[in-house]
Order: sequence, then structure tokens, then C-alpha cells
Amino acid sequence: MTEKKFPFGIDTINEIEKHTPTPFHIYDEAGIIDNARRLAKAFSWNRGFKNYFAVKAAPNPAILSTLKKEGFGADCSSLPELIIAEKCGVVGEDIMFTSNDTPAEEFRKAYELGAIINFDDITHIDFAEKAAGGITPLVSCRYNPGKAKVGNAIIGSPEEAKYGFTHDQMIEGYRLLKANGVKRFGIHTMVASNELNAGYFVETANILFNLVAEISAELGIVFEFINLGGGIGIPYKPEQDAVDLDAIG
Repeated sequence: MTEKKFPFGIDTINEIEKHTPTPFHIYDEAGIIDNARRLAKAFSWNRGFKNYFAVKAAPNPAILSTLKKEGFGADCSSLPELIIAEKCGVVGEDIMFTSNDTPAEEFRKAYELGAIINFDDITHIDFAEKAAGGITPLVSCRYNPGKAKVGNAIIGSPEEAKYGFTHDQMIEGYRLLKANGVKRFGIHTMVASNELNAGYFVETANILFNLVAEISAELGIVFEFINLGGGIGIPYKPEQDAVDLDAIG
């Protein structure tokens, strides 16, 4: 069971309310920083570890700026999110652009910023190259494991989702990217949301590790990173336990 603690006392809230128009949100900056540091500590054994904050979760420049100071990048899925990241000084490969049904102008902006483009669909590869006049140096593809992985109640079953490449499309997608001159590669998946079972993420990592080995052997490419997506849950109910970040790390 997780002990619930409210970060602000009623006197503090009443004082803020006197000077701030309502309605408003109050964010616990100390709590955000603490969580960011606990996550970084859990993966500190991995010298190349980097967390990309999903801007869609809270498209707030103050939050993104705070996380940037903690070494976080930005996972963006739309043009407004790319612009927020840019305004906060998050550019280049500190941006992971993971989008769906993407207009040409969004690929152009991601290319302009030098973001890592994470392709969600095999048809996006040629479309993005034509739209932007090229492909950023470091790219990845989003894997949908289908029946090989069971989703959770929030994100649903992967095989029923519109997102990501099938297994065979992953091989063909990286083959196409290599043929188009790309030399730097990563891989990504996202199969859970608000998941409290640490073992779920370990299983997901194993699936990606095996797929990377298979693609590398077949196509002769080297992967620079494996992005496990997000989905680490919050214990909203008193009887729920927080995810053991060290167990995931």
C-alpha cells in the first residue's frame, strides 16, 4: 500500500488563491524533480540512458524546462509540442518525434530541429523524406508486437491498435531506411499505459532485445538505442503499490 501525501498545506493553497485567478493548476515541482531523479538513478548503470518526457502528458513549458534541467529530452507527437520543446531549448536529438497520421509540415519541423524521427507506419518513410527533403540522421521505427505481447486495460491489445509496424514491416522498414542512406538507427515500442507491474517492462525489453538481434543479423545494421516507451503507472488507489523503479532498471 502506498502512503498518500498531499504536497501542499491548506494555508499555502489559500495564500496562492488570493493572488492567482481561478481556476488554475498547482504543480509540485519538488515532487517532479524527485521522481525524475529516482528514475535517472534506477538506470544510472546505463551510461547512455536518457528519458524523453511525453509532452502530450502535460504540454507545460515550465514543467518541460524543469525536466530539461534534470537531463530529460522531449517526446513530441505534434507541431505544437515541437514548438514548445524548441521554445524551452530542447532541440536536436533531445527530441524524439513520435507521431501518427502526420502532416508534411510536422515532418518538416522535426527535420528542421534535427529530431530523432520515430516512424509509426512504414508508409511514413517515403512520405517524410519527400515532405522534408531528407531524413534526419538518427531514426527509429515503432514496433507493434501484436499477439506476442498482451496489452493492459488502458492501452488495449497491441494487435488491435493502429500504431506501429508489424514484425515483417520492421524488417522491411529498416531495409528501406538503409537503402535510403540512413546509417544511425534506434527502435521503439509502446504497449502499456499506467502499468504497475514492473515485470511487464522487463518482458517488453526482452522482446525488443530479441528483435534488435534479429534485424541486425539480417540487415547488418547497428542500433544505437532501444526506447521502451512509457506507461509506468501511478498508484491512484490506496491499496496499490508504486512501481519498483529499481526492479525495472
